[in-house]
Amino acid sequence: MDIYRKYMVGSVNKVILLGNLGRDPEIRSMQSGSKMATFSIATSKRWKDKNTQEQKEKTSWHNIVVFGDGLVEIVEKYVKKGSKLYVEGELQTRKWQDQDGNDRYSTEVILQGFNSNLTLLDSRGNQNIENNSNSNQTDDIKSDSSNNQNSNDSDENEEDIPF
Repeated sequence: MDIYRKYMVGSVNKVILLGNLGRDPEIRSMQSGSKMATFSIATSKRWKDKNTQEQKEKTSWHNIVVFGDGLVEIVEKYVKKGSKLYVEGELQTRKWQDQDGNDRYSTEVILQGFNSNLTLLDSRGNQNIENNSNSNQTDDIKSDSSNNQNSNDSDENEEDIPF
């Protein structure tokens, strides 16, 4: 028996991103009456070119979709263009057709139900918003008490983020 089949019980679909919003989130109502939020997060990679010694940077954009009225309400109130976010979700690709009838594909990070996490990392306050199906509450918001210190201390805390 192959060692991978013997010990590999399941699979994992988890995406972790830390980045900044490029524009304000879009909030929409679905036919069911529930709300959803969509936004894009930019992540950047920096390096020094070995040949020219020049600093280089590459930015990637990631589409995020949030389901669940409670979590969408938090996004609507607190998440704005330029916000720094930490998100955990599931990668999903959906197929759709454009106006000409051509098949198109979109890959998105979905925050819904169990194992999704949205943490606001702005200096306004480090708020952690989680969706956990094991809890009776849809969303938990936890504020770090150290954020009530003066603005000089919060600037130092931002530099200590290990990402």
